[in-house]
Amino acid sequence: MFNIEEELKKLPNRPGVYVMRDKEDTIIYVGKAVSLKNRVRQYFRKTNKTERIKKMVSLIDHFEYIVVDNEAEALILECNLIKKNRPKFNVLLKDDKTYPYIKIDLKSDFPGVFMTRRLVNDGSKYFGPYANPGSCKEMIDFIKGKYKIRQCRTLKERTRPCLNYHIGRCLAPCMGYVTREEYRKQIDEIIDLLDGKIDKIIKELKEEMEEASKNLDYEKAASLRDRINAIERVSEKQKVSNISENSIDVIGIAKSELQVCIEIFFVRGSKMIGREHYFYQDLKDMEDKEILSGFIKQYYLDNPNIPSKIMVREEIEDKEAIEKWLSTSLGKKVEIKSPKKGEKLRFVEMAEMNSKVTLENKEKDKSEVLLELKNVLGLEKLPRKIETFDISNISGEYMVARYVCYDRWCYKEKLI
Repeated sequence: MFNIEEELKKLPNRPGVYVMRDKEDTIIYVGKAVSLKNRVRQYFRKTNKTERIKKMVSLIDHFEYIVVDNEAEALILECNLIKKNRPKFNVLLKDDKTYPYIKIDLKSDFPGVFMTRRLVNDGSKYFGPYANPGSCKEMIDFIKGKYKIRQCRTLKERTRPCLNYHIGRCLAPCMGYVTREEYRKQIDEIIDLLDGKIDKIIKELKEEMEEASKNLDYEKAASLRDRINAIERVSEKQKVSNISENSIDVIGIAKSELQVCIEIFFVRGSKMIGREHYFYQDLKDMEDKEILSGFIKQYYLDNPNIPSKIMVREEIEDKEAIEKWLSTSLGKKVEIKSPKKGEKLRFVEMAEMNSKVTLENKEKDKSEVLLELKNVLGLEKLPRKIETFDISNISGEYMVARYVCYDRWCYKEKLI
């Protein structure tokens, strides 16, 4: 029999991770602490708690903990346990689907550029994640349309080149028509493009175009000119920032009664090269700094594209520990800043404004769907609650049913 009061007395005054479990032994919360003794005890004392924490504590049947050497180790362990177990009362900032990345397999003599949903430590370079797979595919299509790189998944020797070579979309490395160095030059340019180093690319291409023109190689000069124009058109959409740093992620947050929207802007080479947004429910009673802390820890856990600076509205929890962890992962200093004035504050405000607009639009879309349903079914009022059952079987055996309940305040799904 687990006696909570007795177990609280045994807690060590050391850093570590604690795991809360319910009567079914299901993990419902994972947290980290500089002092396990002080932190875990707080949950069971009469102090001011949010409704979310009160509910969680009422379900705790027993807990366990893992002692580590320092806070940084505790933070990494906490992130891994949350990702693996997805506890009900943690800030779950990624759903079960995986987001796409752009992958460049640098270990190959002639690297390809592909979309993938798996991060593997195989020496490849990954860019992303992209919350919208369409934007990932659009960038890959742009690259394959403007650069003559191989488009086959596996590079095999052929007796004759494929159609892509004949239509000018591949240099046919499978036939030995291009040297490794010449091909790699394109790949380096693509990496600069994905890193947002537009000015460097354009400068080098213009020098190459002028050289080709001097040598009367007008066909090559025209091809380079077209590539410069295409890159400049892409970069025109990105020139919204005067921030001088080369690698920054800017995070904004907006909340409603139903959900939270987090918007993240990616600034590379003083230009915004993209943005993503994420929606999460049941977080309205949590403070912004707590939500942002959870988001940052989970978002960058498996993300190879860690920036040198992350900007948010207010200072987050565990700031120093997260900075140390990210700096170790990146191999150089990473800072989390809360700007108070100037261009950097304006950019944080822009991220917050966009998260608010995105949230309002999504909830507006939901209301319009309910209104359409009301009209189709001839209801007097907007439906507040919808319950459905889906039953499946194999020739009358192995019956399984799923119950799904939607109401305007929450969504529930249960396997029966």
